[in-house]
Amino acid sequence: MTILKRGNTMREEVLEILQDVMPGVDFENSKSLADDGIIDSVNVVNIVTELAIAFDIQVPFEALVNENFNSLDAIVALVKSLQGK
Repeated sequence: MTILKRGNTMREEVLEILQDVMPGVDFENSKSLADDGIIDSVNVVNIVTELAIAFDIQVPFEALVNENFNSLDAIVALVKSLQGK
């Protein structure tokens, strides 16, 4: 079960994780982070690790595709889809 920081939404928690892993990136407005190479494979590993810890999820290999990492909203959707599995 995920415990969010007091008053934070899942989106806010994911954004905080992303900003910790990759400071200075405009996650709120970017729509092609992976496609444009802003998020690379090393960043994906770091992001997935932090998401797994924060949200108690396991991200399967099949989910490691650009579409799931192109935007903040796509990453949030991925986390939501993996909760409870």
